[in-house]
Amino acid sequence: MKIELAGTAGFCFGVKRAVDTVYEQIRAHKGEDIYTYGPIIHNEEVIKDIERLGVRVLHTKEELERLEKGIVIIRSHGVPRSIYTFLEQKNITIIDATCPFVKKIHRIVSEKSGEGAHIIIIGNNSHPEVEGIRGWAGDETTVIQNVQEAEEFQILDRYKKVCAVAQTTFNYNKFKELVEIISEKGYDIVVLNTICSATKERQQEARSIAERVDAMLVIGDKRSSNTQKLFEICSNACADTYYIQTLDDLDMNQLRSVETVGITAGASTPKNIIEEVQNNVRINF
Repeated sequence: MKIELAGTAGFCFGVKRAVDTVYEQIRAHKGEDIYTYGPIIHNEEVIKDIERLGVRVLHTKEELERLEKGIVIIRSHGVPRSIYTFLEQKNITIIDATCPFVKKIHRIVSEKSGEGAHIIIIGNNSHPEVEGIRGWAGDETTVIQNVQEAEEFQILDRYKKVCAVAQTTFNYNKFKELVEIISEKGYDIVVLNTICSATKERQQEARSIAERVDAMLVIGDKRSSNTQKLFEICSNACADTYYIQTLDDLDMNQLRSVETVGITAGASTPKNIIEEVQNNVRINF
């Protein structure tokens, strides 16, 4: 069997930076209370490991309110401006592990909304990255995820400026489609493609591999937005595409009759999990 592993599979720059930040804080502050606000990344194996080392994951503002001391690490997806303000008022130490590409979007929407623009975020409304971006924009903000929402979008002031940005892990082709629908409405719109370049490259490579193999393995956490997009892209190009979190999820019988297998992985998938899957497929076939 021929196995083709995507060169872009695994941790992206922002995820690696966030995970490294957590381990650095663990080493530097042994015995101190260390928290992350939300899972630092979308990967259960990583979260289990940092919790084993004493880091506690906080999920709600109510949990933050109960803190009296300690270190709070901001997740890679970012958080609303109000969380920073709240922690500063409580004199809680903040370590910001937000992906720099996400921070850039925070600056953009803050600036543009301050200039009076209506902000459009192309992305998943329930994703923590999008929730964080909304928290840096003004009240006049709309999240658009699909064609129907793009077609229904309208604002009363036809002359008001509009600024459109994207969730960093959004599907690039879908972003272009939705922006085109909105642009045709005739608003004074500025479109900023804030999809991470690494995401675009990962999606393009995954599609290319999926088009030429018999079966495709997409490795990543079920909550990972970018992995979900990879699975969608690969499924469209290869009928036998399988979404797994770890080797335990892989049914080797599904690969018995294939000659070529492609492997890619989401931006929050650790290298050791990718290698374990690749090595076991190679050994078994």
